[in-house]
Amino acid sequence: MVQNDQKVWLVTGASTGLGKALVLALIESKQKVIATARNPHTIQDYLPEEYDTDNLLILALDVTKQEQIKTTVEEGLRKFGRIDVLVNNAGYAYFSPIEGADDQKIKQMFAVNFWGIKHLTNEVLPIMRKQQNGSILNISSLGGLRAFAGFGYYHASKFALEGYSETLYQEVKPLGISIMLVEPGDFRTDFAGRSAIKNEAIPREYQSTSGQNIMNIKKLSGHQPGNPDLAAKVMIDVVKQDELPSRLLLGTDAYNRALEKIKSMQSEFEEWQHVTKSTDY
Repeated sequence: MVQNDQKVWLVTGASTGLGKALVLALIESKQKVIATARNPHTIQDYLPEEYDTDNLLILALDVTKQEQIKTTVEEGLRKFGRIDVLVNNAGYAYFSPIEGADDQKIKQMFAVNFWGIKHLTNEVLPIMRKQQNGSILNISSLGGLRAFAGFGYYHASKFALEGYSETLYQEVKPLGISIMLVEPGDFRTDFAGRSAIKNEAIPREYQSTSGQNIMNIKKLSGHQPGNPDLAAKVMIDVVKQDELPSRLLLGTDAYNRALEKIKSMQSEFEEWQHVTKSTDY
């Protein structure tokens, strides 16, 4: 049984990065964890020598496979009897200019970054509705709020996730379920390194915009300012609150760049408001 001070967390994409940091922090804080990755051995490899196996279930999960999603949720329920927190963390990036991008790579990225979240959430929501409580953390990005040249299709997948999450927040809040978008800036993970796929045939015309940005983010890999261990602890602490924010920015860079976007939009809206309002009857 789950003690009052414990929650059952289901974490996807737990092999590296933020998912790995979160699983380790949850184990340390004596929570119950369903840790998933396409290759579960990657989770076993980083676990501490001693941990409470009664509080940890490691499962293979490719979020693009609906049958695996169903099995994962069923096995988690069988072991723990409930699911209190779902962390939709699995995701990756395809870097490319808009023109000349590979359609198949775009579809594969959306299958993970959007459709995988949609299908897993569909399996967990009935459980949380029955419990009349639960929290779903959708790991988005600063790139779900504003866009930069070279990352358009990644932004598109995260913008889709943001719209989906905003709507879901309104639909399930009266049912006792919280939805929170987590929007990290640049964190020291494999996001821009091993986990990213790059278009190797960027047209010459886009080298100074998309090409330069992609080169810059690749160079930043391993030197990002964000600490995933601190991010993991923050998420655990926030979930303990009576009410979760609909959005949680992580990192000073995310905060500053998000405010830049808001100010820029407000300025442009005000500049053109006379045209905007001229279309009313």
